[in-house]
Amino acid sequence: MLQMAGRMGVLGTETAFEVLARANALAAEGRSIINLGIGQPDFPTPEHIVEAGRKALADGHHGYTPANGIPALRAAVAADLLRRHGVEVSPDLVLVVPGGKVTMFFAILMFGEPQVEILYPNPGFPIYESVIRFSGATPVPIPLHEAAGFSFSADEVLEKVTPRTRLIVINSPANPTGGVVPRDELDRLVAGLERHPHVAVLSDEIYGEILYDGAEHVSLLRYPSLRDRLILLDGWSKTYAMTGWRLGYAVWPKALFGYAERLAINCHSCVNAAAQYAGIAALTGPREPVHRMVRAFAERREMIVAALNGLPGFRCQQPGGAFYTFPNITGTGYDARALQGHLLEQAGVATVAGTSFGRYGEGYLRFSYANSREAIAAPGDFGSPCRRRALA
Repeated sequence: MLQMAGRMGVLGTETAFEVLARANALAAEGRSIINLGIGQPDFPTPEHIVEAGRKALADGHHGYTPANGIPALRAAVAADLLRRHGVEVSPDLVLVVPGGKVTMFFAILMFGEPQVEILYPNPGFPIYESVIRFSGATPVPIPLHEAAGFSFSADEVLEKVTPRTRLIVINSPANPTGGVVPRDELDRLVAGLERHPHVAVLSDEIYGEILYDGAEHVSLLRYPSLRDRLILLDGWSKTYAMTGWRLGYAVWPKALFGYAERLAINCHSCVNAAAQYAGIAALTGPREPVHRMVRAFAERREMIVAALNGLPGFRCQQPGGAFYTFPNITGTGYDARALQGHLLEQAGVATVAGTSFGRYGEGYLRFSYANSREAIAAPGDFGSPCRRRALA
């Protein structure tokens, strides 16, 4: 019998893909399915970006690229960060990677080992906790509070920091809640971390351009006291509807960059050449496709929040960013996993149980509104009597 390493037994998964597979199976049987489970924009990648990828292939960009990314793309990333955040970043500290998860993996593996603690948001993106456990470190959850718009308390985070803490993961705007951490909480957190210079920070800002109602995204790049221990995670998947292009980047502290680049060489060598040229077009091209997509998400957000608040036992806040709602479903009498299954099998609505995002997700479901208005408002949706009865 084959004997694998014991750490394989603690590696988790992303339940949204399991829900997607079941939803697709039901649809193949002829069932009418509204898929509000997967976090993927339903928009096509803007044409000028696609054309840049085509042109790169036609121009012969078929070979290896530098492990850290082509210089023009790294320069475009630095220019974009200056435009959005008013912060100068050296292109030499930008590492282009095949998707945002790679940065999570690298950062957590770099700091995680037995006897070490890593703090992470809960409910939060499930890969954080999965990779922390895989690294051998102890995951320490940072509770996100519904009453605070699914933000955290900086004081509560700082109370969890110990001499064993090596890394804190922050995600704003957040998956699965849509919460946005206010500037004053970030101010308090950063000020408090000045007393803990041994702690690095991974700031996942992949949804930083998807905001509503004047919500402010404050990048942790803006705090000079963190720059020598801050790892910024960002990319193209959400903002530019480029999930399948597998293109992300990180900004690393100078002292860590060489280690991150070495991980990249060991892991994937380099990122697809044509995708990188498409990434340049995304960052330097017209902004209207992004604005148009965010406007559409804002309209869908209004629709779905109103629909959810009209359901028996549901209580749903307006998310400040990303494209998820995270309604409280404790009034339904179901636990999260049971209601996820009931909605999909009986009502034909694919969602993801809050517990897929950590133990503090019990009592909630994640609904993604990265789907069309037509899908949300179609006959047989939340508003129809038959589906209301199934949801109840």
